[in-house]
Amino acid sequence: MSPGEYRLMDVLWKLGSATVGSVTTALKRKYAYTTVLSTLRTLERKGYVRHMTDGRTFVYLPVVPREDARRHILKHVTAAFFGGSPRALMLQLADSADLDEEISERLRELLSEE
Repeated sequence: MSPGEYRLMDVLWKLGSATVGSVTTALKRKYAYTTVLSTLRTLERKGYVRHMTDGRTFVYLPVVPREDARRHILKHVTAAFFGGSPRALMLQLADSADLDEEISERLRELLSEE
């Protein structure tokens, strides 16, 4: 899922269901209606959303729960950038995230234990 797709999914998760117009309005950045429509159709093909019709209007609903999408994204990032190693991902987070120094150090200690 691309960052743009995730932004649209975030709106759907918050609203529960939405039309293309209401998704467009809810986005913090301004996107063209046709861009939102195209992205929702892509998300539907990928199985992340489905639509119902309300008269002539399509109403989109999320199919994939937020936590499932997050897991999928983390698996992809771990595989693509950290050689499939969750440990390497966590070490990177410990070194670069805005964590309290004490928490960061404890995380490094836990990850170094074999």
